[in-house]
Amino acid sequence: MKDAGYRPAAAVMLLNREGKVWVGQRLDNALDAWQMPQGGLDPGEDPLEGAYRELEEETGIARRHVELIARAPEELLYDLPPDLIGKVWKKNWRGQRQSWFLMRFAGEDSDVNIQTAEPEFRAWKWAEPAELPAMIVPFKKQLYEDVLRTFAQWL
Repeated sequence: MKDAGYRPAAAVMLLNREGKVWVGQRLDNALDAWQMPQGGLDPGEDPLEGAYRELEEETGIARRHVELIARAPEELLYDLPPDLIGKVWKKNWRGQRQSWFLMRFAGEDSDVNIQTAEPEFRAWKWAEPAELPAMIVPFKKQLYEDVLRTFAQWL
């Protein structure tokens, strides 16, 4: 799979008023792992539009409840473990190249609804930014450390 490319994706670090980050616990993973909203881009989709779409699809949070703070200056990458390549997505991607966006949540917790049309999470919570690398699946730990460094001035 060394010739496989990276799936284009968008991801959101969503902060609440207390500076905590929204994380969800995936339905399809038995691990006690949490992640920020993220997902693949549709062909030709602008990364920011994809980030808003993924946020609403995964959390039920509408665009009107968030404020864009920053965009990572470059895409951030992660590699899948070899046993997951070809099983996670329809194409044999080796991982994802993600455009990351930092947003502030301006709504209320009641505006979150993970019981979406195609649910991805079984639970959600607000977490301290420094806790994020320990909460994610191990193969995304470096990615989350990179996200924290990228948005450090706003955290």
